[in-house]
Amino acid sequence: MFICVRGHDAGLALAASNATATGHAGPMIAGRLSRYFGWRFLSALLAIFFGGFGLVALIDYIELVRRSGESGASALVTAAISLSRVPHIMEVLMPFAVLIGAMLCYLNLSRRLELVIARASGVSAWQFITPALVVAFVFGVLATTVYNPFAAFLKEQSKRLEDRYFGGGQNTNLQATGSGFWVRQKSIAGQSIINAATSSDQGARLGGVTVFRYDRDNHFSERIEAKTAVLNEGFWRLIEVRRYPMNAPPAFVPEYALSTNLTREQVRESFATPDTVSFWDLPFYIAMADHAGLAAAGYKLQYQKLLSRPALLATMVLVAAAFSLRFFRFGGVQNTVLCGIAAGFLLFVLSKVTDDLSKAELMHPIAAAWLPVGIGALIGLVPLLYQEDG
Repeated sequence: MFICVRGHDAGLALAASNATATGHAGPMIAGRLSRYFGWRFLSALLAIFFGGFGLVALIDYIELVRRSGESGASALVTAAISLSRVPHIMEVLMPFAVLIGAMLCYLNLSRRLELVIARASGVSAWQFITPALVVAFVFGVLATTVYNPFAAFLKEQSKRLEDRYFGGGQNTNLQATGSGFWVRQKSIAGQSIINAATSSDQGARLGGVTVFRYDRDNHFSERIEAKTAVLNEGFWRLIEVRRYPMNAPPAFVPEYALSTNLTREQVRESFATPDTVSFWDLPFYIAMADHAGLAAAGYKLQYQKLLSRPALLATMVLVAAAFSLRFFRFGGVQNTVLCGIAAGFLLFVLSKVTDDLSKAELMHPIAAAWLPVGIGALIGLVPLLYQEDG
């Protein structure tokens, strides 16, 4: 049987003819095919990743421009904030980039009959899935050890800029919405409930702050709103403050010191943002929390998720292969692609559910981070084993 090919498929056609003559695919041919399939997957992955990066940056910039009309931030500052936020967003979307990139790669190989040629040369499905698995795993290792510290640093910088130019101010009705971060504290003057719209520097700096103060007899005394709150030794330094006492008219003061008995370790438990901590710094934060007797569930979960990322990205390749290796001549490609995307979305939902359970200390962080990986591997392996070895 002869297969007509052209252009870049000629190399595969030659490999098929050589394999037919020898009765099997030799090591040299297998190595060449592995490099070819690995490069095709990497090209598709990078195209999807950077394409998504540009699209997310554009959407985020447009949204920030809309908000900058109220804050007075310049276009340059708005662009800096947007570009600092996008790497973290793409870090969250990275498994989808791998899934779609792998499906695109295998569908293109199938459409151009390159998979048919590989099969004719004696190459099994596992041999042209393995290069993509290796590339995805290495990509995940680099994403955890190199990309994550870079994205976490930029995320922290973007939060600082947002607090400065898009802070809560007096127009943020936090007490009505009930949004943001909450913590209760006690001091010699009584207890206070603090609500913040944003948190940076692992809770040591808050934006859009509302404080509900109570006296020693637990009677409500006043409400305080501030643009920024910075934790110092023994007190919060509130900046651009408006006070609403019970028996006095509202008053504006540039700064106000709110006494507190909270330490940085205790503040992290309520205001922490583990996604702004580098992978290399997470063990230190976890050790500090354990030393202070705090759970630090968010830090432990983030650390395990980063450890599991290479395996998760490799799992996404298996899921993509299970739903995209169907030859075009068999039909039903659209339905299988939709099923693959739906499987990826279900894994994303599952990961969010396990994250919430772990943060509520209802599931161990290791189980929460690795359970989606295990289920995804089953979703990918079972159909592949049935198709190839069943």
